[in-house]
Amino acid sequence: MGSCDGKVAIVTGASKGGTGTAIAVRLAAEGARVTITAREETGLDATRARIEAAGGECLVVPADLADPAGARRDLVPATEDAFGSVDLLVNNAATGGYAPFDEMTPSTLERGLQVNLWAPWELMAAVVPGMRERGRGSVLNVTTFAAELPPGPPFPTNKPAKAGAVYGSTKAALNRLTVSAASECEGQGVSINALAPQAAIATPALVEAGWVNETMFEPLETMAEAAVALLTGDPDVLTGRIAYSLQLLVELDRAVRDLTGAELVDGWQPSDLPAVIAAQEADLAGRGWPAAYDFGRVHSPLHRQEPT
Repeated sequence: MGSCDGKVAIVTGASKGGTGTAIAVRLAAEGARVTITAREETGLDATRARIEAAGGECLVVPADLADPAGARRDLVPATEDAFGSVDLLVNNAATGGYAPFDEMTPSTLERGLQVNLWAPWELMAAVVPGMRERGRGSVLNVTTFAAELPPGPPFPTNKPAKAGAVYGSTKAALNRLTVSAASECEGQGVSINALAPQAAIATPALVEAGWVNETMFEPLETMAEAAVALLTGDPDVLTGRIAYSLQLLVELDRAVRDLTGAELVDGWQPSDLPAVIAAQEADLAGRGWPAAYDFGRVHSPLHRQEPT
């Protein structure tokens, strides 16, 4: 039996062969029936084909999550009609990109807020009450390193520090929502967490873009494995976390499997990951971000931890 047998999941942003697709395929491999959504119907059909080829059940509900009056309102009712009550919600869809704050237009900011904050908020509000009533359920919000406060001055030189105002601030708001909702659901059998890649995920689009140092990439499988760990973990222990994928896998000593759940992924097991994390930390330190993962989340000189 898979860890998600009998469960119903919704995964947003699952059309481009990246993180959302990987998580949706892996949840289906673990036994979940999965609703997927995004704007691009061709990509959604490709993800559905992968799920069904592996014997899973999938419902496609195309939606532009930036439209508050659009099809995002149909996601939960359509899923409940097709599969039953929602047990797992993965808010993966994101937008924003990197650009100086004073070059961002109001429409870009509005779109970022709708996709990165309001849509997850509304979907959480739609499914969490039922999870509470049943005493079980999990929400996972996919977040980013760009949501962290850059230490300075002097400030780091990378894009999250120099051009992450809209993307980073909307995801920082999502992080705060995550912890608040987890606190409100404490002791009720419902876990609510956020998960970021350690640095960057080797999605087809990001690899093709070419601006991320190869050292900073991790495969889709590590992100999917960390997602399953949070979605199926003990809700009294694994909740309210703003987790980083590789750190979480080391902490839990969790084996990393391929997206079918059948085979171990060579070179990306817990014993391999400390060296990968160290290399990524060294890269960030070279860009002016020392002790990058020692987050006190308060970066004034009086509170900043010295590198060890």
